[in-house]
Amino acid sequence: MHESFINLTLLLKLAKFKCIYINSEISLTVLSPLKVCIKQDVPHLHYSLCPPEHGGSDAPPGFGDLQVVSPEDVCLAVDAALLAGYRHFDTAACYQNEAELGRALKKLLPKHGLTREDVFITSKLDPKDQGEKAMEGALQSLSQLDLGYIDLYLIHWPGTQGMDEADQLNPVNRAQSWVTLEELHAQGKLKAIGVSNYTPAHLEELMQSCKTHPAVIQVEFHPQFCQTELRSVCEKYGVCFEAYSSLGKGVLVTDPVVMEIAKNCERTPAQVLLRWAVQQGVPVLPKSSNPDRVKDNARIFDFTLSDSDVDRLSALDCGHKYCWDASQVV
Repeated sequence: MHESFINLTLLLKLAKFKCIYINSEISLTVLSPLKVCIKQDVPHLHYSLCPPEHGGSDAPPGFGDLQVVSPEDVCLAVDAALLAGYRHFDTAACYQNEAELGRALKKLLPKHGLTREDVFITSKLDPKDQGEKAMEGALQSLSQLDLGYIDLYLIHWPGTQGMDEADQLNPVNRAQSWVTLEELHAQGKLKAIGVSNYTPAHLEELMQSCKTHPAVIQVEFHPQFCQTELRSVCEKYGVCFEAYSSLGKGVLVTDPVVMEIAKNCERTPAQVLLRWAVQQGVPVLPKSSNPDRVKDNARIFDFTLSDSDVDRLSALDCGHKYCWDASQVV
């Protein structure tokens, strides 16, 4: 079994299904039951996010979203995904399709000879539910999915939607959210819990007060934003550091250094950027809706960057972000 993330639109194309777009997302991945990279002491977390040289699978990476207009389209997409071997579905409350995903899985798992235990579901707390509404928000995710439990649940953002970034209630609210997640984790409703878009300060703050350590932190990571401090904090506490936006929203594929290394390696710039991350033990979640690029993204485990190439790419670090910036959230 391979570990991979792929755009569901591609699956629909492969299955000759029609895809209609709306403003919601589903992401999915196949994961291998190999060495556990997530260090939270949860037996259910038997899937690995690690690259092979760090004890994981030779996972063709890639990450995409599907915007579907109806439950029927979600069902068709999930059917195609399960048929193709996908087992990990990543969604979020703010994507507004948890219910459609849950219904599709309950309908289709028996068809594919699978049970609830054969799939891995990740969802995330809506920023509008941060704080006092966290229990309501998390229970809503559980209710919408209606799959008995959620394998991994993340606080999507360190701030609170509608609240100023400098508002001193932000740390109060996210601390309250974490206590709520810990409670639901203890009840077995959330098998593992984690965070997304946290800064080193946010993570350190959490580690000083939490009873249950976060299993995963999902953040932006690429040569121009190496997150050295945050990775050090993750290593200190045994938190799985997971990257998104590995290509810098596509900007970095035209960087002269990246292009030169890619030419010398006879690889694409995207492959070089992904390899740079996984060679350092960082799982990657790049997005692509192009079938050829998705295929290319799978070919990053049959070559190795030299130490000098890794260093040249790392030297591009300038602290530049292309996505959400939580640095001003107190």
